[in-house]
Amino acid sequence: MADLRVYYDDAALAHVPPNGEAELPWTGKLAVREPHPDRRERVENVAAILRTELGAYTMWPAVTPATRSQIERVHDPDYVAEIEAWSAAGGGRLTPETGGNAGTYRAATVAAGGALAAAEQAVDAGLPEIPYALVRPSGHHAQSDRADGFCFFNNVAVAAAHLLATDRAERVAVLDWDVHHANGTQEIFYDREDVLVISLHNDHDSWSAETHPQACDRSERGVGDGTGYTVNVPLPAGTGNDGYRYAMQELVDPVLDAYGPDALLVSAGQDPGVVDPLGRNAVTKDGFEFLGRRARELAAEHADGALAVVQEGGYHLTHLAYATLGVVEGALGVDTGVEDPFAWIDGDAASARDAIDEAIAAHADHWPLE
Repeated sequence: MADLRVYYDDAALAHVPPNGEAELPWTGKLAVREPHPDRRERVENVAAILRTELGAYTMWPAVTPATRSQIERVHDPDYVAEIEAWSAAGGGRLTPETGGNAGTYRAATVAAGGALAAAEQAVDAGLPEIPYALVRPSGHHAQSDRADGFCFFNNVAVAAAHLLATDRAERVAVLDWDVHHANGTQEIFYDREDVLVISLHNDHDSWSAETHPQACDRSERGVGDGTGYTVNVPLPAGTGNDGYRYAMQELVDPVLDAYGPDALLVSAGQDPGVVDPLGRNAVTKDGFEFLGRRARELAAEHADGALAVVQEGGYHLTHLAYATLGVVEGALGVDTGVEDPFAWIDGDAASARDAIDEAIAAHADHWPLE
């Protein structure tokens, strides 16, 4: 029996953000319009490498779009209606970096449905099965009432809320290793203790006060009942494999141990990759294999064996496929022997340790960290 279930649907290919200057609008100053970084080839390449290298382990179940009521557990109904109407009218740009077309609304509902199905399967079946939602558009920047950072509906938040609403879980942990801050997931659960959000991200500021009002730093730790349940870990550029290992060992592991979730959902953005154009944190395929393997171990140790992996970012069309293969290999405990063709930059482990130690000190009053 296959151990990997890939929740994928070709609806992901119909979402087309507008071309311009990378993710930004066209100014007319350049000779050539550049395709938006969130291209359909991202998921096509990931699907292809999983079929060629892990085909014997893999099932591809059908994906049902998330319903309005499922999406509206975490998103304002007026906002959901706005996205539906905007897409039906042909789309365009919603923010300087975020846009789409007539296919975007369905793609976004299917993406949320894929994450939801993966989370259900994680709890219902448990390890050794690994449910992986290969979805597009990504979700972790989408907030309750606004789009942001190429995201429309927050896929992992829809999945977490579904587990809670259907009594599959009383507490859910979200581990986000995308190179960009999980600001949308943070905003949605900021005042709640039943969802723990851990974000390992590049040390960056908000890119828009209007669409991304979160500061992305260690000071944002939750409010009210949610105080302490947002754990931000800003990392320096070039953190590298060893830096992520240190963060998992010294911070993520003890926090998850203390929290004791019923399920672990991973927002797996592979844009910390060594050549990613939107955030080079120098992680190679070996580093992503470690992250996938450690996520499986953490789920087994702290989350009743319930692990779901949900695709977020990663924008180098070639390296994303190799990096994601690494995540899945690690989660499955399989070694394909495929090497990273871009593993030629070493990380800066010393700077990473300093930043992680600062995060440990910031969160030590709520969690057993030393």
